[in-house]
Amino acid sequence: DIGLPAPGVELKLVPNQDRFEIRFRGPNITPGYWHAPALTEEAFDEEGFYRMGDAVRLIDPADPGQGLRFEGRIAEDFKLATGTWVAVGPLRAELIAAAAPCVQDVVIAGRDRDFLAALFVLDTHGCATVARDVPAGSPPGAYAAHPAVRRHLQAVLDRLGAAAQGSARRIERAVLLDVPLSIDRHELTDKGSINQRAVLDARAALIEQIYAEAPPATVLRLGRRQPEI
Repeated sequence: DIGLPAPGVELKLVPNQDRFEIRFRGPNITPGYWHAPALTEEAFDEEGFYRMGDAVRLIDPADPGQGLRFEGRIAEDFKLATGTWVAVGPLRAELIAAAAPCVQDVVIAGRDRDFLAALFVLDTHGCATVARDVPAGSPPGAYAAHPAVRRHLQAVLDRLGAAAQGSARRIERAVLLDVPLSIDRHELTDKGSINQRAVLDARAALIEQIYAEAPPATVLRLGRRQPEI
């Protein structure tokens, strides 16, 4: 939850699919980019509100005073080939919670594709509680290939897939990343958050494998028991 704006700050909520884009205006908001009028024009709307690029929901629509809940970055959202919008933020949060303790974060793929896929960023400490025979301090690759970890995440995929209502919420394939994300490839920001688009760009070859007509055995597939490698 992100609460309410500070005193003196004006808030605008712009409908965006089933959420709101949040925008701000006030004395503590920058007036624009230094010597970059084009960027400034893009960043502010016609009323002078700063476009944060974040999506939110009202915690209680009947009582706005209870504040707002963060619902992901609008820039991360995309359409499937069918034209269906995918809200990445809430879907990521659902997957991370369901996949505990094995997953640190998730990257969602599927822009202009027929279905959604996920790249699981493994939490090695959490994976160690599931794969107890792996030596302490082992890299992600040791867990990505472990049958217990794969069974756990296959079960997550199947459980959420059975409950999903529509293609915008159903992950049909997934991979367990065996190579850590890289700051040098801009997959991670200096604050440690994941740059979804950079991950997908840097791992384009892996994405093609996921979406192949006959994907490799390392790809988890909804409703289909994978070989234990």
